[in-house]
Amino acid sequence: MIDKTVFENKIAAYYTLGCKLNFAETSTIGKVLAEQGVRKARPGEKADICVVNTCSVTELADKKCRQAIRRIGKQHPGAFIVVTGCYAQLKPEEVSHIEGVDLVLGAEQKLDILMYLDNLKKKEEGSAVIASQTKDIRTFSPSCSADDRTRHFLKVQDGCDYFCSYCTIPFARGRSRNGTIASMVKQAEEVAAKGGKEIVLTGVNIGDFGKSTGETFIDLIRALDEVEGIVRYRISSIEPNLITDEAIDFVAHSKRFAPHFHIPLQSGSDDVLKLMRRRYDTALFRHKIEKIKEVMPHAFIGVDVIVGTRGETDAYFEDARSFIESLDISQLHVFSYSERPGTQALKIDYVVDPKTKHARSQQLLDISDRKLHAFYEAHIGRKANVLFEQTRKGGMMHGFTENYIKVEIPYDGSLVNETRQVTLGSWNEEKTALNIL
Repeated sequence: MIDKTVFENKIAAYYTLGCKLNFAETSTIGKVLAEQGVRKARPGEKADICVVNTCSVTELADKKCRQAIRRIGKQHPGAFIVVTGCYAQLKPEEVSHIEGVDLVLGAEQKLDILMYLDNLKKKEEGSAVIASQTKDIRTFSPSCSADDRTRHFLKVQDGCDYFCSYCTIPFARGRSRNGTIASMVKQAEEVAAKGGKEIVLTGVNIGDFGKSTGETFIDLIRALDEVEGIVRYRISSIEPNLITDEAIDFVAHSKRFAPHFHIPLQSGSDDVLKLMRRRYDTALFRHKIEKIKEVMPHAFIGVDVIVGTRGETDAYFEDARSFIESLDISQLHVFSYSERPGTQALKIDYVVDPKTKHARSQQLLDISDRKLHAFYEAHIGRKANVLFEQTRKGGMMHGFTENYIKVEIPYDGSLVNETRQVTLGSWNEEKTALNIL
């Protein structure tokens, strides 16, 4: 039984680092505390409880988490600081020794935060409590973000069974698991009932949906497409070997799924893909891109790439660069390889020096800039439906088209969370969005 008096008149601040999945889970933690009467801190307000949901995808991510935790401790002196997420799961002892941290929660403990807060009082400096954690993470905890954004993030899957040679996420998130299609549809209906218009499907490996329930990803998106009130869905990062041609064809003719894909490539070299232990080759990847463009010529396709991984020789990188240049994609998300303890990649002898990594990253970022610019340019003068968001900056607000083109207009509060058909005009001054005609 939770002692609600522990939470009376308490104020909480929430911080999320990393992926959209973390964002969804932080939102759920916020709902759990709000049900106990804990109010969300307003901008500039000191909080009694700080929840930090961390990322550990790279060494740089770990560093940013440490910096953020220390900064939050200074911003909220005396607050009870809870650190959870992947960094907390993988390195709980390290996290517990960061000044100001009171409680460290692993992957399966984060949504049971009430149980731990109810039984803990402020600890003395240097004596943070590490909640009992398990390496065999089995539980699927449903999450759907709300907060102040037009877009909602619906967690449909968690964990990963792939164990790519460079990655620690399976250790941080556990094995692949998911909720039922019925539970996902119910959450989408709840979003629609509250006025939400757009949902992004999130997870660690969402194409693996159904592994723990005997269902399939294609059946999931078919069911969600029938939920009235949702204007559009977006499919977040999905493995190229798991986005089937059937699913691509469905999105092309669906009522609500946007022509927007985010597909991790990681390397355009087949030799490097083998070193990474990825489950596809460049031929399959090219087929997926060409299939999407065949049935949705206007689709936005974002692609993740890692540069400088162990074993990536100059020749292998040139193969990758040439392959990426040849693809009809819209944008690259470029990451420099970061060595992670316990991964199989550390057994590969050839190491790329930091200067070379940086130079390779710049080459791919240049390709990305050119492709994104060309994609936007090709749509100037076309009509598109834009869902406008609340974000206001310098008197302007923005929204996104179905195919993820950012549109900027003077702020108009009546347009927040509303869809309007517009004609896409010229670039804004910063060349980060299009104006409308």
